[in-house]
Amino acid sequence: MATARFEDIAETFEFLEDWEDRYRHVIELGRAMPPMEDALKSPATKVEGCASQVWIHPVLSGEGREARFDFAGDSDAMIVRGLIAVLHALYSGLTLREAAQVDALAELRRLGLDEHLSSQRSNGLRAMVGRIETLTRAG
Repeated sequence: MATARFEDIAETFEFLEDWEDRYRHVIELGRAMPPMEDALKSPATKVEGCASQVWIHPVLSGEGREARFDFAGDSDAMIVRGLIAVLHALYSGLTLREAAQVDALAELRRLGLDEHLSSQRSNGLRAMVGRIETLTRAG
């Protein structure tokens, strides 16, 4: 299950055959994200396991498992900020029930990210996915 915004990213990745162009696109997605308020950048929102500084703060609209999931996210590294934007496209607007059913790693494999990120970045991406999975299951 993927959102229409994530499907747009997947289509763009298919169109962009060169990985440098794909990296640039990911960075552009990160630049287009609204900045996260500094007040939300705290130890409680920091994602452990990332080489860069990464914060993810959940935003829920509604109650229970049908609440809509969204999050604010930020990083001090542009490529990581772009990866946060990709995850935002994958999850934002889903209900908690829907978000908990997303196989993020499988969806991200469709983009080929697992083959083209450094092991450190891949570990960080898995840590971000793990944080989001925890948030969507706990909500």
